[in-house]
Amino acid sequence: MNRLENKVAIITGGNSGIGEACALLFAKEGAKVVITARREAQLEEVAAKVREAGGDVLAVRTDISNSEDVKKMIDKTIEAYGKLDIIINNAGVLEEGLLPIDRVKNEDMDYLMDINTKGTMNCMREASRLMLEQGSGSIVNVASVAGVAGNGGAAYVASKAAVVGVPRHTAMRCASKNVRCNVICPGNVITPMTMNLNPAALDPDMMGAMASHGDMRLPSCQAEDVANIALFLASDESRAVTGQTIVSDFGCTL
Repeated sequence: MNRLENKVAIITGGNSGIGEACALLFAKEGAKVVITARREAQLEEVAAKVREAGGDVLAVRTDISNSEDVKKMIDKTIEAYGKLDIIINNAGVLEEGLLPIDRVKNEDMDYLMDINTKGTMNCMREASRLMLEQGSGSIVNVASVAGVAGNGGAAYVASKAAVVGVPRHTAMRCASKNVRCNVICPGNVITPMTMNLNPAALDPDMMGAMASHGDMRLPSCQAEDVANIALFLASDESRAVTGQTIVSDFGCTL
């Protein structure tokens, strides 16, 4: 308990799945939590759960692909709590078919890059500016094992590989100012987003290639597994850890 006492944390994609798990856990550990997402009704449902558990939470509707929305998210956090100690860049999307490179669609590339890559970088830029001024902070990106192992649709892999790569740059840039940046790369996680994938729409060649390069018999992660890693990286327990990538997939891609 109280591993994040007096800390202020933004959690993007806080309306379900990993984001919801992070919000509940961080609030339990003493953080003041700002949750953001595009779906306002779902966001308020999670905020109500945090309050019922005794947590301090602010829900801010945000489209991270819109840089002005991200600036407003930061501004509202400062208005409410006066500082920002942690940002968990969790918001992201999947394309339906997991299409391989020879079948990938331009619209899928644009959609995933706008949210997964540009959106995450929008958040990293605004948070890092504030944290550099403060002289402290922890930035945690939730990417995907697809970004390091290639096991996913081409557009998704590309979007998440960037989310893995930019934190090393950020860690290098910010280390002298006590601002850390790390990445979590979960394997398959049981969340509403992954459960809503239509199996019939998945590319059979890509699914076959993924099955031959990973042990699909191993367990899937739960959202709480990822939240526990995020808690460590957000807390002062990891104060010497920056620029690192942690894969959480039960060894599926070893």
